[in-house]
Amino acid sequence: MSEILIVDDDRDVAQTIKIALQRRGFGAQIAYTGLEALRMLNYYHPSLLILDISMPGIDGFEVCRRIRNTPKIADLPIIFLTARGQDQDRIDGFRAGADDYLSKPFNLEELILRINAILRRIQAAPETGPTDTLRVGNLELNLKTFSVQVGERTIQLTPTEFDLLYHLMAHAGQVFSSERLLHEVWNFPQNAGNTDVVRAHIKNLREKIEPDPKHPIHVQTVQRHGYVIYENAAPE
Repeated sequence: MSEILIVDDDRDVAQTIKIALQRRGFGAQIAYTGLEALRMLNYYHPSLLILDISMPGIDGFEVCRRIRNTPKIADLPIIFLTARGQDQDRIDGFRAGADDYLSKPFNLEELILRINAILRRIQAAPETGPTDTLRVGNLELNLKTFSVQVGERTIQLTPTEFDLLYHLMAHAGQVFSSERLLHEVWNFPQNAGNTDVVRAHIKNLREKIEPDPKHPIHVQTVQRHGYVIYENAAPE
């Protein structure tokens, strides 16, 4: 049974989500502040976290950043669920390391669908060869652990970062526009979705795998066309 941690200072919203999840076979716990959530993660190991932004004490952005900087829980899938629905809020959420972002007021069924979509991606390993790794140039992606070996470094990826890197590596040499990545990686309808989301995830990925994120050698930009990983990418 998948366990979900709900982090929201609105007790009515948190309880409503918890009941809805339990009715659909999930386990669910609630934390009402960011600090309480971080303490719970020392002993409670959920499959996914639903996170509000505006809370007393540290906000959801800071909670997300701390999780991403803690190796034992860095790959925990995170969905922001918040009343802050401006485009910049969404971009800030993805830059903090979120896997998905849903604005309040929200539809419970949509939230459940998004949870299931993320959990399916985690549970369904890509088709692989006998080694369960994908290698392109100096990058070796482990399809079981959601980590990437870059030279001597092993780097843990979030599910969203893994999906993006896997797609680019599996199609090495092909240039993908932000619109294509939204459609092919995250199943957005054609011509739908905010391309700033892709740029935020590319930025996060580069900060993890590039020796100098401002001058990337792995995930390269082709001006006015998109992003590409070349087979013969230079070693670090």
